[in-house]
Amino acid sequence: MINYGGNMKLLFTLDSKNYTDDLDIIERFAVRGLICKNGLWAMQKSNTGEYKIPGGGIEKGEGKEEALYREVLEETGLHVLNNSIREIGEVLEVRRDNFNSEQKYISHSYYYFCEVDEVISDTCMSENELARGYQLEWESMAEIIAENRILCTEIWQKRDLQLLEWVRENMNK
Repeated sequence: MINYGGNMKLLFTLDSKNYTDDLDIIERFAVRGLICKNGLWAMQKSNTGEYKIPGGGIEKGEGKEEALYREVLEETGLHVLNNSIREIGEVLEVRRDNFNSEQKYISHSYYYFCEVDEVISDTCMSENELARGYQLEWESMAEIIAENRILCTEIWQKRDLQLLEWVRENMNK
């Protein structure tokens, strides 16, 4: 098993409890970047209106920061500045796997604050992201949370919504 977590603070766990402990375990490790400029947050916005925090899976042989640079660039065209990455924490998801009901799925999402330069490059999104019409959008935290409360139905959307609510509550502490 790969351990990307180190000692990152666990913020919360989303556990569907729809599995048994005798199932084989499949784990996924991902990074996600929260980027704020002039009070607006960089998000991927879909053609249906929901907002997604930029980020995705850590590839084999890749470190968390390296994955964060790549994922933010691929999904938004933004370039994360060296030495700007600050840990927020980990969110853990536990459930029966959506694709193989004989497996327990554990997802580790590592969240970071980061800054970006002014350059915006072409994106390199997945087929799924292209089908959903994702594009870079700068929006207020209040608007992102309000829209996602209405539109979120999938577990990953709920994960990002809960994380954004946690950030809003804890930013000024």
